Amino acid sequence: MKTHFDELLEFPCHQTFKVMGVAHDNLVDEVVSCLQLHSPGDYSPRVKPSSKGNYHSLSVSVRVTSKEHMETIYTEVAKLELVRVVL
Repeated sequence: MKTHFDELLEFPCHQTFKVMGVAHDNLVDEVVSCLQLHSPGDYSPRVKPSSKGNYHSLSVSVRVTSKEHMETIYTEVAKLELVRVVL
């Protein structure tokens, strides 16, 4: 992954990740579990349903320590089956 996070941010810092996925009861739990593996913390994502209710958008603030750490979180959360997009 060729990103410029290290040029734009000073680490460590808090970054808000936006995760869009299928509107399923397990979406929040799976995303939080993945985040706990890579950046343990107390997470309480904000969840917003889509207009038709098919998808949910999660916003969660995560403490990241480096460019590589941030890239790992993007990559690992995106691998989850219920997740469609990570911003």
